[in-house]
Amino acid sequence: MKKFDTLFKIFLASFTIFVFVGCEIDSFAEEDEYSFGDIIAPTNVQISATVVGKDTDNPNGDGSGVVNFSGSADNAITYKFVHDGTEMLSPDGNVEMTFSKLGLNTYTVTIVAIGKGGTTSSQAVSVDVLVTYSPPEELVNALTTGKWRVKAEEWRHMGVGPNDAPEPWWWGANPYDKASTGMYDDRYTFHADGKFSFDVGPDGEIFGKADPMEADLGGDRGQTRNSDNEFTNYPYDSFDSNWSISAPGGVETINFSGVGFMGFYVGSHDYVILARSSNRMILRTVGSGGLGWFWIITNDN
Repeated sequence: MKKFDTLFKIFLASFTIFVFVGCEIDSFAEEDEYSFGDIIAPTNVQISATVVGKDTDNPNGDGSGVVNFSGSADNAITYKFVHDGTEMLSPDGNVEMTFSKLGLNTYTVTIVAIGKGGTTSSQAVSVDVLVTYSPPEELVNALTTGKWRVKAEEWRHMGVGPNDAPEPWWWGANPYDKASTGMYDDRYTFHADGKFSFDVGPDGEIFGKADPMEADLGGDRGQTRNSDNEFTNYPYDSFDSNWSISAPGGVETINFSGVGFMGFYVGSHDYVILARSSNRMILRTVGSGGLGWFWIITNDN
């Protein structure tokens, strides 16, 4: 009988613990269930377009084809701009697009506001844009010849400085300085039909600033930032986008759609041509942090 009482007490204690723990788990589950708050789709979506150079005498712009789009929405976390099947992500709701079709054309661009849980709302705007610039034949021929790459063997093939400087005043890479990153085996092909192909090479990796990469390319992908806030070997697939050449203010500029870029990803998709020949170009782009990033590229492989 004494043995039975002991077993009964053990059973009763175990049952009490089980019920208590079960209630605590249910309590935590209920708390988690409400911790995310209500999932509300973005509302009051707005989008506006400003054609560069538009004034009384030039109602459709200065002929460069450059248009700045700006959007906003209530309850939005980030934004996506869509035109003709091409998408551009923008955490702050601002993007610059360059249209290259000659003449006066009407373009429709849609902003997609993305909220909690992936909910979306959208709004579209149509804009008339005049394009009068036609790039020099020798520039187009050079770009569409062979595959381009960062010229790793040359001093200052990568550099940084003020965003309006003619060269990288603050720092320039020595030959093969970034050999441990995923940059040097990347190859860029400019197709005559306006398609741009980015080949990530056998390592399947790219190099860039961590913040714009996380925002535009899909999070950290399991990578750890280095001391310079970079992802040195970020896994990414080869991709296609579109390219065009504009000349705002008379300055030749290579423009990419989507996430198109060259060298080191800084969130920018427009590259000013500072110097060029048939097999070598010096470029400058402005990163998300406002710095000027400089590149030397070549089609000698």
